[in-house]
Amino acid sequence: MTIDKESRKVSELSALYEVARTLGSSLDVKETSQKAFLILHNLLGLNRGTLVLRDSDGVAYSIWAAYGLTESEISRGRYQIGEGVTGKVLATGQPVVVPDIGQEPLFLNRTKARSEVAKGQMAFLSVPVKVQGEILGALSVDRIFADEGMGHQGDIRFLTVLASLIGQAVKLSRSVEQGRQALVLEKEQLRSEVKGRYSLNNVVGGSRKMHEVYATVERVAPTRSTVLIRGESGTGKELIARALHYNSPRADKPFIRVSCAALPATLLESELFGHERGAFTGANDLRRGRFELADTGTLFLDEIGEIDLATQVKLLRVLQEKKFERLGGSRTLAVDVRLVAATNRDLEKAVAEGVFREDLYYRLNVIPIFLPPLREREGDVLQLVEHFLQRFNMEHSKHTVFSREALRRMLRYPWPGNVRELENALERLVVLAQASTVEEDDLPLAIRSDLPVSSHTGPLSEHSPRPSSSGPRELSESTAARSLPETVRGLEKDRILRTLSDCSGIQTRAAQALGLTVRQLGYKLKKYGIKLRVPQAD
Repeated sequence: MTIDKESRKVSELSALYEVARTLGSSLDVKETSQKAFLILHNLLGLNRGTLVLRDSDGVAYSIWAAYGLTESEISRGRYQIGEGVTGKVLATGQPVVVPDIGQEPLFLNRTKARSEVAKGQMAFLSVPVKVQGEILGALSVDRIFADEGMGHQGDIRFLTVLASLIGQAVKLSRSVEQGRQALVLEKEQLRSEVKGRYSLNNVVGGSRKMHEVYATVERVAPTRSTVLIRGESGTGKELIARALHYNSPRADKPFIRVSCAALPATLLESELFGHERGAFTGANDLRRGRFELADTGTLFLDEIGEIDLATQVKLLRVLQEKKFERLGGSRTLAVDVRLVAATNRDLEKAVAEGVFREDLYYRLNVIPIFLPPLREREGDVLQLVEHFLQRFNMEHSKHTVFSREALRRMLRYPWPGNVRELENALERLVVLAQASTVEEDDLPLAIRSDLPVSSHTGPLSEHSPRPSSSGPRELSESTAARSLPETVRGLEKDRILRTLSDCSGIQTRAAQALGLTVRQLGYKLKKYGIKLRVPQAD
């Protein structure tokens, strides 16, 4: 008898070890519970077993996992609290032993799995599955016995420990699932917010030229066509690219942006196409390129006019065949990517000069979208000022407004840096404003200056957006009345004033932005009589 007890203890410990290892191998409680029942059958002679857990409605309970039951028998295993033996365990949280199921009126045999068992041959044991006092369900087993007087206290102790392990696994699985569902919900909410943010209804601007852009985006967005966005720096090319993506069938897929001008040619190729481990010095791991990351989504190549000829060849192949190889690799990868490119360069001139491939140009220029500079968007400056003012007041908890004179100055200014310059100027004015009203004297020097402003310094072609000939009348007349040398000096002086204003009067930064040395800038300041106000020490 002693040997039998010792053997049983060894079997139970072995069973608990195997069950614990199985439950910890996966978060799928249904799968691990099925394996646990099989372990109990092999090591302890379990005949039937069921794990009953609360349904998602929180009211009824049903069989979650079972051993020795058919699918139809499992489907019939649904219980209410207090109903039958299992319902009693769920209601009281206490174990129940039915020595002979044939003699117990509370035993419902709802699954109809035990109808063929003769009376006096089977006991039914059920224990609650609890975690920190919360009853999650019930664990029940059948045991065929020969001696009706045999006790089942050892079985109950074992099943209670087993139920505790299962309860912990169920709690962890549900916690992870709730977290996953919360992340999915948050992801959908963020995606909805992003899609709404880049809806055309949220793009500020009601001028005729911008309405033409909106109409083109609405027609092109649902398609797979390659789009080339043209326009000066700061006109909002990335905003339009995102609008194309988030108003397309690919809206729930990746939107990947690459700034071609920000990376040297040696790194850009790896960034776009990825590399294999050991492809070059420092390539210690495999790296997926932006084309792979954008698969089934949209890839936005900003400043595409800056890429070198070698990379242009590979880019052309991807556009033609939708295939490429990673650097240092031989395996050909296929991708489904919609390409949107943008540039402020004169690509036609670059093609003529041989620095941009003509075949790539035509591959990119399937659907061209031209973004007009801010000086050509009549009425949009006022809308943008109101929009950015409201946004920055909210972000910085301020109530800044503009005086009529300051607003008039801003409306007259041609904004050569376009929307980006306007946005930065508004944020700077709101942050630095000491009073609630921004006066004319608070504006940057370039905005309140009456000097003519160079409206566009980049190359143009007949296909590029051109500056409007219309503008502040007094500027046109002033320029026309001057000789060519005077006009050039006026433009140079104004450029220096604007750059100094953008660099907060820091000559080193301004000289770098202008492509001058600090000494050269100092000479020009003296030449034009520009005096900088030196901040006084506290």
